[in-house]
Amino acid sequence: MDAFPAFFPLAGRTVVIAGSGEPAEAKARLFDGSPAVLRRIEGEAMARAESYAGAALAFIATPDDDVAERSATAARKAHVPVNVVDRPALCDFTTPAVIDRGEVVAAIGTGGASPMLATLLRQDIEARVPEGAGRVAALFRNLQDEVRAALPDLARRRAFLRAALTGPAAEAAMAGDMDRATAVLRASLASDHPPGGRLQYVDARGPVDLLTLRAARALAAADLLIADEGAEPQVLALARRDAERQEPQSPARLASLVAEGRRVVRLITGTAWRQELAALEAAGIPAEVLPIAG
Repeated sequence: MDAFPAFFPLAGRTVVIAGSGEPAEAKARLFDGSPAVLRRIEGEAMARAESYAGAALAFIATPDDDVAERSATAARKAHVPVNVVDRPALCDFTTPAVIDRGEVVAAIGTGGASPMLATLLRQDIEARVPEGAGRVAALFRNLQDEVRAALPDLARRRAFLRAALTGPAAEAAMAGDMDRATAVLRASLASDHPPGGRLQYVDARGPVDLLTLRAARALAAADLLIADEGAEPQVLALARRDAERQEPQSPARLASLVAEGRRVVRLITGTAWRQELAALEAAGIPAEVLPIAG
């Protein structure tokens, strides 16, 4: 990963659009419907640092190389990150192709190497993100403090949210009935009981393209990864980066983790796991072995 993706909060923030013409208008359109305040500047003002004072971001659009460089220098003097259209060498950040669903925003970037590729990928992903996704995110944001107060344990809270995101509250929000969605989510929270965990075994020897879709989804949903030595790095990369990593554990410890509601993926590279699985089965702990594609 050559560039780190980050999201700037826009409420109460100022964004400078420097320049004129269609490239500047295209940058301005990125903020349609956002709470940001747009400051439009042109001409000599583009090369003055005070024009950018207090801004969170600046976008510069000009066909003149000298104006572009002087404007970027002025923005940096005001300590404002700057993007210069069609000049990656002058940019502090690049502009991704954006999928906007309100509270849900996805961005595809190529570091400025191929904006058209980013656009094509955005179009493919955009078709898979329903319009109501933003309402679902808004529902969970509005009740975020209530959920945290009711479920202070992180693993249990994640398990509750995972179930709720595919449950009736999310369905109501997706359909636009936010009052019902809020009521259903609060009722679910009040009646919540510790969910059962899950233990799945995934062959991590690689190559990664032998993994089934089910195995890839298990990795993406895991709270905890327990990997044998020699696990293929590209397989590990399919998991969430914030998922906890641990060394191999005893069957008793694995059973305890499942009882705590953890979603555990056991990444295996040898044959010792078979004895581990037999011990779990003897103790009545369910585990799923996900085969490789073949």
